[in-house]
Amino acid sequence: MTPHSLAFYVDVVTTGTVLGLRPADSPERVAEVLGPDFGDNAHAYGLCRDHGLAEFHWIRESAASPWEGHHFTLHVHRLARRRREFLEPALQERYGRFTPRLRFAKLRRLLERRGVPLVEIPEDPANAPYYRTFWQPASEVGISVIGMREEYRTPGGLRVGDVYAVRAPVTADEVEFRRERERERQD
Repeated sequence: MTPHSLAFYVDVVTTGTVLGLRPADSPERVAEVLGPDFGDNAHAYGLCRDHGLAEFHWIRESAASPWEGHHFTLHVHRLARRRREFLEPALQERYGRFTPRLRFAKLRRLLERRGVPLVEIPEDPANAPYYRTFWQPASEVGISVIGMREEYRTPGGLRVGDVYAVRAPVTADEVEFRRERERERQD
């Protein structure tokens, strides 16, 4: 992977933002930064805006209420398909070429050198052991990593140790919920 695209992932995990966009930013602000080429999946109470690698999600109390930012996800696994439309031009302009796979060990090493620790947290039982999740507490970013390969459960273009997705925020409350659920499951 080029140093430039690795810099993108380091920036996201360190700051909890995508090109400065926070999970709470408005749909208009996200389009302003990532561009007008996106697909919307909208209903009265939710909006998912798919820009390619990045998806931003919003919720609202009613159809008359304003959108409230909920989270964003970087679908790193999409790059394994090697199709250019999965990478936003704004990201290419800023960070250059992205390779099809992101090795978690390499990302983790770069983050640790910068004093940005990652903590493994319990995976959703429906996804374990095929996926593992690592959390950066200060930025509230979660990184989903392929833990074990199995046909129909994990993407064919990824290997064990590849990053599947990056999501923010993953709050301390969510992490505690996962830990409590894991304790109950083990009892």
